[in-house]
Amino acid sequence: MHSYELTRCVVCDESDATEIAGPDDIRAEAELLWQFHMQRLSPRTPPERLVDRVAFSQTPPWRVVRCNACGLVYRNPVEKREALRDTYADAEPTRDSLLALHEAQRTSYRAQARRLTRTLSRRGTGLEVGSYVGAFLAAARESRWHFEGLDVNPHVNRFARSLGFAVHDGDLAHFRPDRVFDAVAIWNTFDQLPDPRAALRAAGRLLRPGGLLALRVPNGECYARLRPGLASASAPRRWRSLFALASNNLLTFPYRYGFSPRALTVLLTSLEFRVERVVGDVLVPTADEWTKRWAVLEERALKPLTKRWMPWFEMYATSGPGA
Repeated sequence: MHSYELTRCVVCDESDATEIAGPDDIRAEAELLWQFHMQRLSPRTPPERLVDRVAFSQTPPWRVVRCNACGLVYRNPVEKREALRDTYADAEPTRDSLLALHEAQRTSYRAQARRLTRTLSRRGTGLEVGSYVGAFLAAARESRWHFEGLDVNPHVNRFARSLGFAVHDGDLAHFRPDRVFDAVAIWNTFDQLPDPRAALRAAGRLLRPGGLLALRVPNGECYARLRPGLASASAPRRWRSLFALASNNLLTFPYRYGFSPRALTVLLTSLEFRVERVVGDVLVPTADEWTKRWAVLEERALKPLTKRWMPWFEMYATSGPGA
């Protein structure tokens, strides 16, 4: 049973916020999400392969709000930090599920490895926080980076090590202070961290002067903009909102924080990082052998079109003297 607490905006510490979705809204979104995926998946799909489609590590929120000062979208009330860590540390997906995720994500992560190289203008050493199944570690190695992984889940870390990667158990706050890297990457994890500001300080201490921080996060601004369309009287608008949110894992807001480019820039610059680049993107492909053929083609053809709303984005920043 999760325990909750009221919270303030982690970017600007303001408490003034507007509700985007309440309990009834989230329940309705959960039903839409289930219907969306059940239409596209084989009825024989194993339950464990529904993870990160209709079932997520974090339970649906009670309420989602948007900060009136900086625009951050977040859960309020929010799960307490101790419960959050246990959620990720105790999960034990099957090896087949981990292998499927590794293969599905590896190709997409090659783009991140290329962007890291272009932004830093060289290759070097790196630490990926939340390395999970090692898909980015594989892509980085192909691109001649020397990346190590860090994750709170010892089960998935054993899987990643079985593929030949160097992965450490633990979190960023307790990682070895004597290590330094050319890059620290936090893909698809920063939005789940209990204290993003503390995580950025820790990342800054691990970076060489001028080192590169890379973040990939779901865009809360996109969720806030598109979710009213779910109740639109216009059928095309309803479908566009549903497809964009469901295919990018934004429906039911399974995240602790939904940063916008503006909110994340405010947070980074307050810690003396310098933002170098922002890249809009979509969720990595999720279609697999359990996805109906027409749905595979739908994802390939239509999901890239949702990039216009920037449902996900990456932000690259260089470390400063106070980070």
